[in-house]
Amino acid sequence: MARLIEELRKLPGIGSKSAQRLAFHILRSSEEDAEALALAVREVKARLMLCSICNNITDIDPCLYCASPTRNQRLVCVVEEPTNIATIEKTRGYNGVYHVLHGTLSPLHGVGPEHLRTSTLVDRVRRGEVDEVILATSPTIEGEATAHYLADMLRNGTVVVSRIATGVPAGSDIEYADEVTMTRALEGRNRI
Repeated sequence: MARLIEELRKLPGIGSKSAQRLAFHILRSSEEDAEALALAVREVKARLMLCSICNNITDIDPCLYCASPTRNQRLVCVVEEPTNIATIEKTRGYNGVYHVLHGTLSPLHGVGPEHLRTSTLVDRVRRGEVDEVILATSPTIEGEATAHYLADMLRNGTVVVSRIATGVPAGSDIEYADEVTMTRALEGRNRI
């Protein structure tokens, strides 16, 4: 039981108490449910991998986005996590490809540039395979630091580096916007 709790604690967002609750839940589960959980973990490790081009989670390499002949392979949107891709795809307004960093710079948590998956992106830019890189990291301190780091690293004179707009969300009230959000909204204003 102690070993199971220790392994569950390694999961992100799971502390000691949560790990204990999960371990006892598994213990109380039927043999079939416990085996189904173990099988699901084994299958995900056996069948899923990171795309060799963009680092997205996939069951084929390259992933569907990188292999698609209908997507603009010269337009790359950089995101923090694979889950961010679904958010962008919901807009149906983006037809380029992606690059997944699997994190952001966070010196307080020991995450430096060497922990981000940037090498394939840098290689593609250096080979002249990319016209524009859109930095779509979150408008947090870590996301902004990551965007600035990438912008500095990718500027070589041939590639356009852009940043997604941020500001007051549609449907919200300006009264509740914090100063960073309001500053970004004013900086990113458009002429109408």
